Order: sequence, then C-alpha cells, then structure tokens
Amino acid sequence: MKFCKKYEEYMQGQKEKKNLPGVGFKKLKKILKRCRRRDHRIASINHQHGNNCPRECTVCDGTFFPELLKEMEDVVGWFNENAKKLLELHLASRFKKCLTWLKGNNRKKSHLGLIQEGKDLVSYALINSVAIRKILKKYDKIHESSQGQAFKTQVQKMHIEILQSPWLCELMAFHINLKETQNDCSGAVLASPPPALFDGCSLVFDDGKPLLSCELSDSVKVDIDLTCSICLDTVFDPISLTCGHIYCYMCACSAASVNVVDGLKTADPSEKCPLCREVCVYKGAVHLDELSILLKRSRREYWEERRKTERAERLKQAKEYWDYQCRSFTGI
Repeated sequence: MKFCKKYEEYMQGQKEKKNLPGVGFKKLKKILKRCRRRDHRIASINHQHGNNCPRECTVCDGTFFPELLKEMEDVVGWFNENAKKLLELHLASRFKKCLTWLKGNNRKKSHLGLIQEGKDLVSYALINSVAIRKILKKYDKIHESSQGQAFKTQVQKMHIEILQSPWLCELMAFHINLKETQNDCSGAVLASPPPALFDGCSLVFDDGKPLLSCELSDSVKVDIDLTCSICLDTVFDPISLTCGHIYCYMCACSAASVNVVDGLKTADPSEKCPLCREVCVYKGAVHLDELSILLKRSRREYWEERRKTERAERLKQAKEYWDYQCRSFTGI
C-alpha cells in the first residue's frame, strides 16, 4: 500500500474518533503536479542557463510552503496540548484524577487507558513526521533542488518539528516508567501484557553518559542526549528550553542570570541558549517531570547526592534573595 493511501486511511479513522489536524497529503501532491507541468514547459530555458529549478516558483512559494507550514503548526500544537494533558493526568494526585474521571472522560478511567492514549499520540506524531518528510522529499525530486530540506531546517529553527517536541521526550520517559512500574509490581498476574507505546525505547549509559533512545519505526529513530552541557553531568531536575536543548534547572537559571526564587519566567528575552545561542528560549521552558522520575530510578545514588547539593544551593540563593528584599524594603 502506498504511503499516501495509508496516511489518508489512518487520518480518516482518527477523525471518526476525534477532530484532529493533519497534513493535506493529497492536496500538496496536486500542487506539486501543477509545478511539474510548469517545470516541463520551462525546462529547456532553465537548462540553457544551467539551472534545473527556478529560484522563484510562484506555485510553491505562494501555496505549497505556506500551506504545509500552517498544517505543521496545527499538528505540533495539537500533539503538544494533548500530550501535556495526558502526562499531567498521569502525575496528578488521586483526588485530581477522581475529579477528571467524574467529568466523564471514559477513555482515561484506567491504567491501560492512559497507555493507549499515549500510544495513539506516538502513532500520530510518527505518521505525520513521515508524511512531512515524504512530501518535502517529493518536492526536491520534482524541482531537482534542496529547497525542501532547507524548509525543514527552517521549521526546526521555528520549533515546529514534531520529533523535536519536549512532550515526545516526556512520552518516551512515560513509557519506560510504566514498564518499570509493571516489572516492580509483584503478586499481580496479568491476563495479557499491556500495550507498549514504543517497541524499542530505552535509557542507556554509554561511558557514563545518558542517552534516551527510541526507534519509532524502521526509518525514524530519536536519540536524546541527557548530559547537561553546562555542568557536564546527567541532567538533574531537567528542563527543556524552547529551542529543544535540555539542561538542569539550576544550570538553566544560572545561564539565564536569574535566581531560582524568581525562576526562568523572569529571564530577560535577550538571554541566549548556551548551545545554539538563540534568544527568547527561557520563558516557554518545559519542566520534564517524567524524565526526572526516570533518571531518579536509574541512578539513585547520583540523584540523592545531587539532591543534597541542589537543596543547599537553593537554600543559599533563597536566603540571599530574601535578605536583599528585606534590605530594599527597610532601606538598610
């Protein structure tokens, strides 16, 4: 089965359950067909000038890329919002979970329901990522150019690449946490194994360096380095900046020149990411709670040692902060 048909069938099945955005694969292919006919008419002229693809393509510049960009924004926005809701529910207190269940959300009434919801989100992210990659590859093939790849690089800088989403990282950690919780449970016999979000997802330590690795399919693999580039150690109390780079929370506060009491939301917009040097990356930072739980389970001794060190540093900064506030108030 061709991917286009497979994608259309998947999206049609999902839209019957809930209204969710997707990539207009057929529509974009029709736009490219018009481009192909146009290119055939001017191929001889381009060949004489040594240019196989015109720099200015009115069809693509005016329709293809703007349409694809809007669809990508909708897909990533929907995925982030729903992944956030799922993970918040998983980490919520029992009282909050009961309130959610009483509201009639039947799909999330059980442990298996949470897993299935996560599995659906991962499948959605994967198939849309493949769809975007294929349509851009087709664009480059028709135009004999690399503008499709350049567009992909551009959207990565705009943070609307779904495989760069911090919520995908959280879902990966969520999957491993659930699997380890099930392995730790003793005395309970399951009639059938629960569904897994990923077939090949694991946290590995290569020469002491942590790596969160996941094979989403035969052609898509995600590797996330969990070494903080500031302290050069395993991230503690991890946080993901809007550029996608992951740091320890305290290290991020230090890089943003803010006190832990004020937090990253008070960071100046001109402060840059230590790695990519991008500005305005701190205010929208995401706290990776599932990843924090995973690392705590995997390296208990290291986590306990860092917890003591971080606690002492937080108390020191809090004391300095309130001392300064008292002096400012009293004028001493």
